[in-house]
Amino acid sequence: MILTDPDAIERRSMEIIEEHLDRAGLLPAKENMAIVKRVIHATADFDYAKNLTFSPGATAEALTALQNGCTIVTDTQMACAGIHKAAVEKLGCGLSCFMSDADVARTAKARGCTRASAAMEKAAGLPGPLIFAIGNAPTALLTLCDLIAAGKVKPALVIGVPVGFVNILEAKEALLNTNVPSIVAKGQKGGSNVAAAIVNALLYQLTR
Repeated sequence: MILTDPDAIERRSMEIIEEHLDRAGLLPAKENMAIVKRVIHATADFDYAKNLTFSPGATAEALTALQNGCTIVTDTQMACAGIHKAAVEKLGCGLSCFMSDADVARTAKARGCTRASAAMEKAAGLPGPLIFAIGNAPTALLTLCDLIAAGKVKPALVIGVPVGFVNILEAKEALLNTNVPSIVAKGQKGGSNVAAAIVNALLYQLTR
């Protein structure tokens, strides 16, 4: 039978994902189930059942921050575009990406750093609570970890899922060594779509 209703398609997709995880003995902890399933749904990649790592209580901390009207900061416009705006607005949250800001570009050029690094420094000045969703730039994640270590920002959650080959493993390891709640895709996989999927999974738990 060919499904055409969008809600029915999504429901069946999630059922297939959960059935596969169950058969493979890869079912995540109950509190993280929705996130893992949403990421697999976005990527068709079951490796995320093994490489998504949650610090203790990360999901609960994130849900509390969203209920308290936090600001979600992304490292790319793509991730920002992929986050469900109506759900963000329904919770009274904010959504920011500073990568295209002129002052960020000037700072990056003057200091010889990436725009992603300069964008994180700007975002650290926002009032909390803050959720950072890093899906592309390892330099954004490394800079954020430095800001955390310096006591300049204390995020409610950091989603560390940059993708690629340079500085990726180091950036993710740096996040795992902080004391902030985190969700990390170990290894080289990730991406802006993964970061957005994680945020949406959290939002949907509170708005659907």
